Amino acid sequence: MKKGLILLAALLFTSSGLYAEPWEKTLTFDLKLTQTAYSDSWTGGEAGNISWVSTLNGIFVKQITETINNRTTLKLAFGQTHIQDAETKEWDKPEKSTDQIDIENLSRLTFGGYVDPYFAVRLETQFLDASVDSIKRYFNPLLLTESVGASRMFYKRDKDEILSRLGFAVKQTINNIIVDTAASEKDWNTRTDAGFESVTDVIYSFSESLGYIGKLTLYKALFFSEKDEVEGTPEEDYWKAVDVNWENTISASVIKYVTVSLYVQFLYDKQIEKKGRFKQTLGLGLTYKMF
Repeated sequence: MKKGLILLAALLFTSSGLYAEPWEKTLTFDLKLTQTAYSDSWTGGEAGNISWVSTLNGIFVKQITETINNRTTLKLAFGQTHIQDAETKEWDKPEKSTDQIDIENLSRLTFGGYVDPYFAVRLETQFLDASVDSIKRYFNPLLLTESVGASRMFYKRDKDEILSRLGFAVKQTINNIIVDTAASEKDWNTRTDAGFESVTDVIYSFSESLGYIGKLTLYKALFFSEKDEVEGTPEEDYWKAVDVNWENTISASVIKYVTVSLYVQFLYDKQIEKKGRFKQTLGLGLTYKMF
């Protein structure tokens, strides 16, 4: 874990190196807010609610040297929903609706061949683990992925691109599990697996006001550190199933600082849920492009 974080920090630091090629950078802040209120004269049991989601997305690309291209992708998101009691009209404690921290650094050796060797480090976690309300756990669980392999840029025009890569990946999941809820006793658990990973990133602008960003990740594990613990159970082969993470974002600018965005995500991880998981967020909010 420490080695992976050191590698990620080193790559982020390296990306500040000087070279003739300029930075290709995008950083966007977005805030969506939905509010509903009812007067006391309503008799149908209606209740007010307030929902908000804030996101910060960034892509930073630089040709550090003639043969090293560095890309850092940042995704931060957090949101809450506040619900009013239908009878007492008092506001309940806010519940988390969105929580994401996703930082990835990709370094490619651009020799000019059909494919480019690459090395990538990705850190995925959340700001607050709210699975147990009485015990707060921040930045938990942590998923660190280190991968190496071959990549190819299939399409490139300005900031639009289609980049695919295939390689071998090692994943470490660090979880601060609760041993005793009453005593607030916690302990660390680390799980490791390794296998093949395929990642395809798509950035495409249909026009100046309409754009698409997509990411498709497929992962097939060949090794699992806890396979002996599940041997003989109905779940003993679940870790061998292919994991899928497909993210899609379509955004359209209405006016300068107002954007309509649709986010759709499909997840499949048989160890977590035998059925696929689907998430969809449609919102109208304030968007500020820092650069």
